[in-house]
Formats: sequence, structure tokens, C-alpha cells
Amino acid sequence: MSGHLQKFLVTATQKASADLITAVGNLPEGKSSWSPFDKGRSAVDQVAECAILNGLSADLIAKRAFPADFTMEAFVSAKAELAAGDWESLKSLLAANTALVVASIEAVPDEDLELIIAMPWGERTLAEIMSYCYWNMSYHEGQTNYIASLIA
Repeated sequence: MSGHLQKFLVTATQKASADLITAVGNLPEGKSSWSPFDKGRSAVDQVAECAILNGLSADLIAKRAFPADFTMEAFVSAKAELAAGDWESLKSLLAANTALVVASIEAVPDEDLELIIAMPWGERTLAEIMSYCYWNMSYHEGQTNYIASLIA
């Protein structure tokens, strides 16, 4: 592994994944699919997003390019299907794709951190892209904890 940023992001990404799983596990039985006020996103929907995007991010970091075949429609469909499935399969995919993104981060040399990657919403440095999974899972851990506070 290269420098300090990569080491930090590897550890933080692994912890964020574990913390997200813990947050979902802390929900009362049967509430991981509950949608706040029938308007918000469920905890499993958020984990499904993280699982899919961790895999996409691993590929993006390795190839240094956003996938040309990505469509929002396919993403939304895959996320819904994954969220509707069983919890163990969802956890397994999150773990597998977290391992992939961690390996991709570890392989980035310091000299590539400032490479510019064209994204559909604008350009980002490779360093910014490397931090996305950590940030996204941390954000969704907070959302899941908020769901728990609405249930209590």
C-alpha cells in the first residue's frame, strides 16, 4: 500500500462497513425494511446502495474511468431487487464489494491521487473517488440510526 491517505481510507472504509451492519443489526426485529412515514428509505435499501456502489467504485478506481454502460435505471432496479432479498446475501455482497474497494484503494500509488476522472456530474480526483465509499457508508449508518430513533 502506498501512503497515508490510502492507509486511512482502507481502515475507515472497513470500519464504516462494519458500523453500517451493526446499525442495521440494532434495529428491532423486522424493522430493517421499514420506511419512515412510508416516505423515507429503509435501512436495507441504503445497505443495498452501499453494496452496489462499493463494487462500482472498486472498478472505477482500478480502471480510472466511470463505466460507460452505467444507467440509473439499471442501478435503481438492482438496488430494489437486492433490498427485497435476504439479509445474509445483502451483508455478503457488502462485505465482498467492500473488500474489492479496499483492494483497489491499496493499489493506488501516491502519484495517482490527483488524477482527474470524468464523472457524469463533473470531474473528481482519484483521491476524492477513493473516499466515497467511506463517506457513503458513514452517511447511511447515520440514516439507519435516525430510523432507529423514529421507531423507539
